[in-house]
Amino acid sequence: MAETTSLEFSAEEIEDGKTFAGIGYLGILFLIPLLAKPENKFCRAHAKQGLVLCIAWILAVIPFIGWLWGIFVLVCMIMGLIAAFNGKYQKLPLFGAIAEKLTF
Repeated sequence: MAETTSLEFSAEEIEDGKTFAGIGYLGILFLIPLLAKPENKFCRAHAKQGLVLCIAWILAVIPFIGWLWGIFVLVCMIMGLIAAFNGKYQKLPLFGAIAEKLTF
């Protein structure tokens, strides 16, 4: 997983939004960074990935294959949480490309 260079964040944005960005990976809580820090690009980028992961989590209810999918989604959530709390943005496998296409 390589760091994304297409998104640039100021040190102030990162420091101000680390906690909210991390919270954005906890299911429906992706709304918190969008509502609390709407102008913070760092929070918004992490919230977009959190939204995609939240939607992907729904497929985990399918027996057997869905459970493997759920483990993959859970690992991606943990990767995003760690990156956000460390003040970094990393494009998650599969989900990062989808999240970058979102325009809110």
